[in-house]
Amino acid sequence: MSEISVDQVAEAMYTLIVSTHGKKNLKAMDLTKAMIEQFGDASCDKAVCKLAIRQLIDSGRCIYSYVGGSYVTLPPKPDQQ
Repeated sequence: MSEISVDQVAEAMYTLIVSTHGKKNLKAMDLTKAMIEQFGDASCDKAVCKLAIRQLIDSGRCIYSYVGGSYVTLPPKPDQQ
């Protein structure tokens, strides 16, 4: 089984976040579990998931939201700030 890159995991996470936006809040733990289920724990571990989340945050594509808990979500649209 080939190892999955951080970029691939980040893109899969981003797709999941976009598809659930406004319907369900995802914690980092939820994203990690979903990615391990999708890619298998032999090729995608917690360290890769953590790096992928950090990549999404650092790029500005996602933010940490602390409203009612700690979640990874899409940033607000400019007209919603």
